[in-house]
Amino acid sequence: MENTKNKKIIIANWKMNPETFSEARELFNAVKKETRKLENIEVVIAPPALWLAQLKINDNDNIELGAQNMHWEEKGAFTGEISPIMLKDAMVKYVILGHSERRINFGETDEMVNAKILAAFKNKLTPILCIGETFEEKKEEKTQDVFKKQINNAFVDITEYEIEANKIFIVYEPIWAIGSGFTPAFDDILSARLLIKKILAGLYGRRVADKVPVLYGGSVSVQNAKDIINKGGMDGLLVGGASIKAGEFINIIRAVAN
Repeated sequence: MENTKNKKIIIANWKMNPETFSEARELFNAVKKETRKLENIEVVIAPPALWLAQLKINDNDNIELGAQNMHWEEKGAFTGEISPIMLKDAMVKYVILGHSERRINFGETDEMVNAKILAAFKNKLTPILCIGETFEEKKEEKTQDVFKKQINNAFVDITEYEIEANKIFIVYEPIWAIGSGFTPAFDDILSARLLIKKILAGLYGRRVADKVPVLYGGSVSVQNAKDIINKGGMDGLLVGGASIKAGEFINIIRAVAN
């Protein structure tokens, strides 16, 4: 599936859900069936790693697989980790990197995220880079500083050529909004997008910055999905909790597609 400028991107991050593979397969197949009818949406499903190789995609499916994480090394003594080569072998095309839950719960640093992006590019995987501020950082008006630090550190040693030769998505994911049921005002979402583009333009120039899609993640629902795209100016969505409910996730896809 090729991304074009007018396609909106919807990524389902199932996290550690659902509980069984039979449930996962049923959910996956329901979404896959729906996406066959759509041409202007790019859908990526990121299930628990255990099921990546078991969820099957056919040539006529308008859906791709994504991983929720990976190691930056291609093999070695890294107990519990998954390498980019293993993901490629499982027909995975996308990988979520730097999710706030990885940063907060597992101590993932900007430097680790950078190493993973470099490894993703090397192995022709598309990174989905997550950035965002805590409620305290937002309250202290440090959002811009957080963005600059996370983006600048994530793109160390990454050249303009690598960005143009590969795809990378950046997701604005305010940590305080995840699972809260609250989303920022649409003007704030638009401001976040513009800030991300400004930082990228400072690193690589406007032409390259314009090619990087910016997505939003954090308490996405059927009620707010379309407005996040239209009023917030986003190129797509990273959906968490709502993505493990087939009906709700399909309705989000439909809302954006229409």
